[in-house]
Amino acid sequence: MTYAADVAALARKDLLLELRAKETLPSMLLFVIAALTIFHFALPSGTSHAAALGLLWAAIIFTALLGLTRAFVAEREQGMLDALVLAPCDRSAIWLGKALAVLAFLVAAEVVALPAFAAFFSGLDGRTVAAVALADIGIASVGTLFGAMAVAGRARELLLPLLFLPMAIPIVVGGVGGYLWFLALYDAIFVVLSWAAFEYVVSET
Repeated sequence: MTYAADVAALARKDLLLELRAKETLPSMLLFVIAALTIFHFALPSGTSHAAALGLLWAAIIFTALLGLTRAFVAEREQGMLDALVLAPCDRSAIWLGKALAVLAFLVAAEVVALPAFAAFFSGLDGRTVAAVALADIGIASVGTLFGAMAVAGRARELLLPLLFLPMAIPIVVGGVGGYLWFLALYDAIFVVLSWAAFEYVVSET
């Protein structure tokens, strides 16, 4: 099989598992809508749109973390991570397939979350939508790498947030400020680094 075919097969596996189990995406949707609803009623009237935008980014980051926590659940529960690593394909294809599946879940959650934000907080501009799209790439790439690091640990539920959240700070800064060039640069750097580092990460797990 070619590299692209390996990636497609791995991403398809995760998507099909989610379609059958219906656990990750519904959890992400419920969380992000609940968070935005709470923010809507908790914020005082007259709160600036910029302040509300910061809360949108907080909701996106924590929703993504919820999805990332479950990215390697199937392999962990079935003891299949070693088999996946030993499969006759480039190990970076595992990372890319997982990252694409995470990206798909995140985009699906945002298809609901962004219109909800626009309804709750009086609109959403195209620059913010573009920033969210760029941020999703960085979140999926870095988060999948850290998910692979955390999956072998005893305190995996604690380790992943400790690894991921500091790396998400630049994404929030770029997103709130609407710095598309910064988010694109972040993606370019960390997609390459995550792709290159994944083989070494899974070799140690």
